[in-house]
Amino acid sequence: MRVFVTGASGVVGRAAVAALLEAGHEVRGLVRSRKAARIVEALGATSVAAELYDPADLAAAMQGCDAVANLATKVPVGSAALRPGSLREIDRLRIHGSRIVATAAARAGVEVVVHQSLSFVYADAGEEWIDEDGLVDVSSATEPIVVAEDHMAAFGAQGGRAVSLRLGLVTGTDPNTQWQVRRAAAGRSFTLGRPGSWMHVVHPDDAGTAVTHALTAPSGVYNIGADPVRRGDYAAVVAAVAGGPPPRSLPRWVERMGAEKLEILTRSHRVSSQRFADATGWSPGRPVLTTDWLVQPSRTGSHG
Repeated sequence: MRVFVTGASGVVGRAAVAALLEAGHEVRGLVRSRKAARIVEALGATSVAAELYDPADLAAAMQGCDAVANLATKVPVGSAALRPGSLREIDRLRIHGSRIVATAAARAGVEVVVHQSLSFVYADAGEEWIDEDGLVDVSSATEPIVVAEDHMAAFGAQGGRAVSLRLGLVTGTDPNTQWQVRRAAAGRSFTLGRPGSWMHVVHPDDAGTAVTHALTAPSGVYNIGADPVRRGDYAAVVAAVAGGPPPRSLPRWVERMGAEKLEILTRSHRVSSQRFADATGWSPGRPVLTTDWLVQPSRTGSHG
């Protein structure tokens, strides 16, 4: 297939481009800078310059493509998430960008749109397993995620096929995981939530292969991730890679300051990805979180 990828130079975007190319697809990656173009082209894809928020420009760039993978995102890193307006750009991508991508895809005659969503939308379920029918708890932090999924569903209602992938917390080579490793190496606190609660995590490479498998999935919403992990065990893995002292939780006042932006990161999410596996044959190459997922602190920069 000919696949158009937004966010192609990002963490999940790069993994998806590599997986799509390996599967034999032709890939066009949307870029907004020369640096991004070099990243996309180095992977073996074709870079395409277009304006994400211009439906006509975007539709022209998508012409001739069979599928679109909407992976554009802008996640604040570490303590930057606490700053006022830190979610403004990513919320704009979800609320407005996703609608424009769906509109442009329909104009270009694209058959299927695969959209990067998040499992953070689920309510805290304690020890219970969560599948795609689980309760969604909408807050100011999760509403844009749900709105973006609704835009994809509207594309599907018009005759296309729309697949939203609710990824777990991307963990591995991404900037936020690297921030945690640096904090742990410096002996500083970095964890949120109850140590016994569950986390839904996914390695970037597995998010990438999920995008490839989603090209054949029926329309709908699917969970994507490795086996759930206890927060305490997650923190222990980060601390082991960092070579620092035992992990320490961030002060409660930090959680209060972060309000709903951080509250979604403390929910207990024992999420199952079985429905997607059954529908597409996908399985994670890294099914269990280990220290092999993470990058050693000597390669993540300073301890700032």
